[in-house]
Amino acid sequence: MKALVSPTLFRNRVAVKISFFINGFILANWVSRLPRIQELYGADNGTIGLVLLGLSLGAVCAMPFTGWAIIKNGSRRITLVSLLMYCILVPLIPYMSYIPVLIVLYIAMGVFTGMLDVAMNAQAVMIEKQYGKPIMTSFHAFFSIGMAIGAWCGALFSKLSVELIQHFGIIVFFSLIGVIWASRNLIYDKPDPSLKHEGPLFRLPNRTLISIGIITFCCMLGEGAMSEWSVNFMENVALSGKSLAPIALSAFATAMTIGRLLGDKLRASAGDQKMIMGGGAIATVGLLAALIIATPFAGIAGFFLVGLGLSTIVPIAYSISGHTKDLPPGVGLAMVTTVGYSGFLIGPPVIGFIADWQTLRIALAGVAVLFAIMTILAFRYKQNS
Repeated sequence: MKALVSPTLFRNRVAVKISFFINGFILANWVSRLPRIQELYGADNGTIGLVLLGLSLGAVCAMPFTGWAIIKNGSRRITLVSLLMYCILVPLIPYMSYIPVLIVLYIAMGVFTGMLDVAMNAQAVMIEKQYGKPIMTSFHAFFSIGMAIGAWCGALFSKLSVELIQHFGIIVFFSLIGVIWASRNLIYDKPDPSLKHEGPLFRLPNRTLISIGIITFCCMLGEGAMSEWSVNFMENVALSGKSLAPIALSAFATAMTIGRLLGDKLRASAGDQKMIMGGGAIATVGLLAALIIATPFAGIAGFFLVGLGLSTIVPIAYSISGHTKDLPPGVGLAMVTTVGYSGFLIGPPVIGFIADWQTLRIALAGVAVLFAIMTILAFRYKQNS
């Protein structure tokens, strides 16, 4: 017999899913317009890579301290502030006068996306504990749903030649409606002022979490590469039309969604290590196929396989880190996300630099190598667990 879920807990779960959705939805919308942003500022791949590096620096610098911020303020408050600031900052992208100012904007965006990633996952861990069963991948599925719908929106706005100002204003308006609803239904988790936490509030990953963090790093670097370079790959390497190119990003996000919707049941039956190893192998094959064949439909199919392979790895890693004994969920998550999320954000600008030095195809081939390494590390982790 299934345990009854209270209406309050159900609303909590929906509110966290909305937070994940908005994060993915806004991300996919501005990423799908990167070629237009690049054109607007007259920037080459290396310059756009530098802009994205600002996003990386902001997030990676903010993440280690987010665990402390959650302890002091609660993950609900950090989630809402981060969502609100993200919605405010993204529409400013087309208004920047010069590249250096654009970089500063992306640094600020990185700070709040980094904080949001930790805080909303802390909310998800608390809900998973109350449910008493694996449900983490279902939250991440809504990030992928948001990305898929966001990519389709990006393709539509691009096809209709809608300017960035109108595009970003429209998607942020609808996102704010979700933020308002979530503000009333996220878990109130501000700790009791009398509660004492032993040890420093800022901590670096320990040995156990570093091994999970490295696997997360490889996976999230791949997610970042697909999110921010798949459209450029389709246009410039696979030579697809501008309206077809964002479909590869949507295929990737759709596959991530399918994998995450099914992931909790598969995880319960197969186990964490088999899920990571199998996912890594599928992602490697998919990316290599896209790079070697390099046609529009091969690219779409290949990115779909990459999304399917990567879909459950990060949710599993976050669940493990969030359930670490003797650590509040926010602190354990901050440890792993500091290592793993740096891959999501540092990877894309590095790919841009390598693409200018060599080619985008060679740069993405390096990502396929990391997928293979991730698969091997998962096998070794299994042997040592």
